[in-house]
Amino acid sequence: MLRDRDGIYAEDFKARVRAMGIEEVITAPRSPWQNPFAERLLGTVRRDCLNHVIVLGEAHLRRTLTRYFRYYHNFRTHLSLEKDAPTPRAIHQASVGQVIEVSEVGGLHHHYERRAA
Repeated sequence: MLRDRDGIYAEDFKARVRAMGIEEVITAPRSPWQNPFAERLLGTVRRDCLNHVIVLGEAHLRRTLTRYFRYYHNFRTHLSLEKDAPTPRAIHQASVGQVIEVSEVGGLHHHYERRAA
């Protein structure tokens, strides 16, 4: 886990991370430029997912994040990928069927696809 030296990361947090088997990589002091990609991703996860969910515990957080990242990689559009997802999506012809809405992340997000009736 890449993190900065913010005081919010108390000993309880550090101990829990170690207990989960996660290795911490701490940025150099006063060097916010070292983790712009992590900051961008964390901001996206927070705005798109965690700001809209009341987390009920560690297991619930893990399930929610697993579902969100599946949505993020398979269906969420990215401007840097010319509005495609990291995992390219198939283009379905109109003859395949009607367009239906498929809920993702417990209904927080949706994607649309064609399915035969």
